[in-house]
Amino acid sequence: MYQSFSLLLSTAYAPPVSYFTKLYHNEGALIGIEAHENYLKQTYRNRCHILAPNGVQALTIPIEQSSELKTSIRDVKLSEHGSWRHLHLQAIATAYGASPFYEYYIDDLRPVYERKHHFLWDLNCDFLERLLVLLGIDIQWERTETFTKIGEHPNDWRYGLRPKHPTPDPTFIPKPYYQVYRDRFGFVPDLSVLDLLFNMGPESLLILRDSKAPYPTL
Repeated sequence: MYQSFSLLLSTAYAPPVSYFTKLYHNEGALIGIEAHENYLKQTYRNRCHILAPNGVQALTIPIEQSSELKTSIRDVKLSEHGSWRHLHLQAIATAYGASPFYEYYIDDLRPVYERKHHFLWDLNCDFLERLLVLLGIDIQWERTETFTKIGEHPNDWRYGLRPKHPTPDPTFIPKPYYQVYRDRFGFVPDLSVLDLLFNMGPESLLILRDSKAPYPTL
């Protein structure tokens, strides 16, 4: 089954630039989003990183705790505890309200938060579709029908892209771009693609294009 996918990824909330770099460089191919794994804590599946006035800030979607030891990624329910939707929108406004393209894109993203998804999978898929349109990336993706064992797919990044201890990736070379707080923190690579979108707008595609290492010449 894996041979029909050029790339395997996990579901993710407002994924990092490295995630979208891989999507961009697989335009025209079919991407597989893993639908048969168990939920993993402390990953991009329910969190993203943005650059706020005080530095990198993690936005984490709270989920309902299941009595089961393992929960299928498609069965992870969102929690409404703490008004997280409002807090995430507020944090994004604080971080990017002064960015060049915040006002241009926020009205397209706000409905994802306002729509009352019950499951993490549905929210992430909705967010992914919206971001692909805003970025102008033309790909096809499908949820996987079966679980591919680790090591069986040649382009498998389901577990390599993670906030802590990511798998070394020599093909991803972050291309620096303008960030609102770069004068305070220097360039901070591989934040949520929201950071790239709000700061660079239509030029985001150029950053994604240039963030992949060129093929070695013979």
